[in-house]
Amino acid sequence: MKGNDLYVDVLLPLALPGAFTYHVPPTQQDRVVTGKRVIVQFGRRKYYSAIIYRVHRDQPTGYRTKPVQTVLDDQPVINAFQLKLWEWLSDYYMCSMGDVYKAAMPSGLKLESETRVVYRPSFQPEQVSLTEKEALLLEVVKERQVTGLKDLTEKTGRKDVLPIVHALMQKGALSVEERLRDAYKPRKASFVSLNFSPQDEEALNRVFEKLKNAPRQVELVMQMIRMSGNNGQDLMIKKQQLLRQVSVSSSVLKSLIDKGILLEQEQEVSRLQQGEGEGEAAKGLTDAQQQAFQSVQQQFREKGVVLLHGVTSSGKTELYIHLIREQLEKGYQVLYLLPEIALTSQIIHRLKAVFGDQVGVYHSRFPDSERVEIYNQLLDASNVNRYQVILGVRSSVFLPFSRLGLVIVDEEHENTYKQFDPAPRYHARDVAIVLASMHRAGTLLGTATPSIESYYNARRGKYGLVELFTRYLDIQLPEILIGDVLEARRRKKMSSHFTPLLLEHMQKALENHEQVILFQNRRGFAPYMECADCSWIPQCKHCDVSLTYHRKSKNLVCHYCGYAQRIPDTCPSCGSHNIITRGFGTEKVEDEIQIYFPDARIRRMDLDSTRARHAYEKIIHAFEDQEIDILVGTQMVTKGLDFDHVSVVGVLNADNMLNFPDFRAFERGYQLMAQVSGRAGRKKKRGEVIIQTSQASHPIIKQVIDNDYEEMYRSQLQERKEFMYPPYYKMIRVLMKHKKTDVLNDAARSLVDRLKQVFGYRVLGPQDPIVGRIQNYYLKHVILKIEKERSLARSKQIILKKADDLKKDPAFRSLQIHFDVDPL
Repeated sequence: MKGNDLYVDVLLPLALPGAFTYHVPPTQQDRVVTGKRVIVQFGRRKYYSAIIYRVHRDQPTGYRTKPVQTVLDDQPVINAFQLKLWEWLSDYYMCSMGDVYKAAMPSGLKLESETRVVYRPSFQPEQVSLTEKEALLLEVVKERQVTGLKDLTEKTGRKDVLPIVHALMQKGALSVEERLRDAYKPRKASFVSLNFSPQDEEALNRVFEKLKNAPRQVELVMQMIRMSGNNGQDLMIKKQQLLRQVSVSSSVLKSLIDKGILLEQEQEVSRLQQGEGEGEAAKGLTDAQQQAFQSVQQQFREKGVVLLHGVTSSGKTELYIHLIREQLEKGYQVLYLLPEIALTSQIIHRLKAVFGDQVGVYHSRFPDSERVEIYNQLLDASNVNRYQVILGVRSSVFLPFSRLGLVIVDEEHENTYKQFDPAPRYHARDVAIVLASMHRAGTLLGTATPSIESYYNARRGKYGLVELFTRYLDIQLPEILIGDVLEARRRKKMSSHFTPLLLEHMQKALENHEQVILFQNRRGFAPYMECADCSWIPQCKHCDVSLTYHRKSKNLVCHYCGYAQRIPDTCPSCGSHNIITRGFGTEKVEDEIQIYFPDARIRRMDLDSTRARHAYEKIIHAFEDQEIDILVGTQMVTKGLDFDHVSVVGVLNADNMLNFPDFRAFERGYQLMAQVSGRAGRKKKRGEVIIQTSQASHPIIKQVIDNDYEEMYRSQLQERKEFMYPPYYKMIRVLMKHKKTDVLNDAARSLVDRLKQVFGYRVLGPQDPIVGRIQNYYLKHVILKIEKERSLARSKQIILKKADDLKKDPAFRSLQIHFDVDPL
């Protein structure tokens, strides 16, 4: 290579450290810019779309560089803010930039040899100009419908299939296969229109002549004419909307369609209706809300992060709306983070009503093509009228913001903001704070039950603190009652898993046409099954965990790897037929509560019942419209949902939360019980919460009853300090995996010995996690506790060096080591 040749360091979507250098052919040199995607060959046969990380003329030594195959983009798809954030993520969370790239980009923007592409039947080739090689490749895909890029390379004999596929995607001929496509169908709605022109008197007379003996049908036609106005027969009206306005049965509408007077057709509708809203002003703030709003503004002048500690139903969302409006008027963007996809359903309608089409939603239940569309909308900095507000879950922090003015992290205490697997194992709240600081924007953390770490930072003055302890319209906090399970069992008054107190209050609520929420933080029908004669319990083949019984599918399912099997007729250990269920999950609650309230309409909201793309919002809307009497759910029902008619909330098993072997168990138990309690009696009357427990005198139960967050915080803080836990110490968990237990044990002991040479007593382990084997890999954990005063960056360097030295041992080459910084 000549000294004046051009080189690029690129990031590949692989868990490999560092960037990789390629030389740029002369024909491509004027197109390479940091942030653009290029197609490169990696290894002998694999091709990837890589991100240009650096452009330079420093010729590598010791190896021959491969050429860049092609440059995919006219403009960069990654901006400077994103690259800076990626660098921070890689450094802080001890992972590769490739790990961050994989997590940050929508699938449609990271083509690779393993990518599967799909022919789009709606594509019309006569309307698009195709090159010869594009037409040839399209024929191959069309023939197979779905195929991998590796197969395409072999079938066509071409090495440059990635840029051709990219060009065909741009022209609408192909799309990337999405993992969730089969499970999540697009929303469709039935529309009706007039099959005649209302301005045509002759046609109008024929219609009324045909309907002279059908007054209800005439009424519906007249409503259609009124609604169509000047649009006449061109206006399409939603079928359900029309039926609501005229109050006629669907059979009346069907008769008009059968007679050819109305036309019906099904159309795909967007999850977020365009043209909604921005006709509604933000609601006025109460005196308490106005005071909090002004206090937030004042705190932002001094602090980059403000914690808004507001009780449930205090109107935090209205406060957010006023803060968002303030930023939009200044020309800035806003990121509004939520912990659960379920919450977006309610919040989006409130935001759209005020901000209209400036609001975009970004989460994994959207098809990849829609996520790419939102990504590209934000990438176009000149487009100031679209998606100025992004409502999304944790992955939204990776979007290409260019003028970010405010980040709102709602329910900041929630553990669902933490990415557990794969790397980067980031916490979206902490990443949001860093992202906002890079943009010189403010971060607002909102919650009724702050995480101990955030509250500690606020009390020490690192964050601003604003408190809002007045509920909207001065509604009282719910009355919390204890359903003593031990006492009810002693008196033999338990009805299945329900205390008499809970059933009594549910009965009263249903008689008053009010709604009930039952919270059980375990999905499935029963946590496990057991042989009553020999105590045999069915276990997963690939993980060291019992299988959960799901009654609907009649399967035993592993919640870690997805393995499933049918329920055995006889015990494989002793041959007994006496196999029974133990414990209870949401499925069993749904099933058994129907026995006690046979006329009640009962639904379940958990991971199993909400896999479909719109399942969340269907359940939530049905509950809002009082089409459901009793909603049974996991922690999804605890997070910020607002229902007008809920008067009773039942926490079915508080003991499970409090007895979990984790130093955050008491904090988490308090947060879950306090949050789910906030769903009761939010608007019209004081609600009631029944907490079922066998530990009625437990301090956390008392603190929940008294709504005493401060006491919970003080007691937990004292324990954390004594036992060296956050917020006084930083924690790093080293996760080790191998298919052989003896190799794993040797490696874990060796790593601990190496680490103890430097960190001494700060190293805990090796220890077995609660589930010691997942997907045929045995697991070991090593915990490091590092003082806040000690250099965390230097500590990480030492840990990485010790781990790298260990893996150089030939005996441990197949060992997998991962790092979890600030584990939950």
